[in-house]
Amino acid sequence: MPDVLLATDADWIADEVDAALAGPDTQVRRVRSGAEVLPAVAADPPDLVLLDLQIGNMGGMATCMSLRLEQGAGRLPPMPVLMLLDRSADLFLARRSMADGWLVKPLDSFRLRRAAEALLAGGQYQEDADPAVHMGSAEARQPG
Repeated sequence: MPDVLLATDADWIADEVDAALAGPDTQVRRVRSGAEVLPAVAADPPDLVLLDLQIGNMGGMATCMSLRLEQGAGRLPPMPVLMLLDRSADLFLARRSMADGWLVKPLDSFRLRRAAEALLAGGQYQEDADPAVHMGSAEARQPG
């Protein structure tokens, strides 16, 4: 069963992620701040980490970079990270933080499931800056 760790302080995002991903074959755990991610990952490494860009005093970018530093030092196992961005202009932040994928909010179940499946399969999922992409009328890039 895939185990997903979601970091967000927004209840509506947690509700949307639960609706899209949680089920008999997928467990979704939640932490409410970026500072809680490393301890949660160290205690029970998930198969996928979802980071909201705006979470409390340690945002998604800093949290992702912290995860990557710990993984690079061998203190955490590698795991894919999907960032939930506020706007297309935030793509730069997702790239700089070494996220494996990103979605621009508002979220929808189809895109979220597609992104999670791609990352769990070892791939990437990256929406480009074209606003039509996150409105559902175009395909997101899925680099091989």
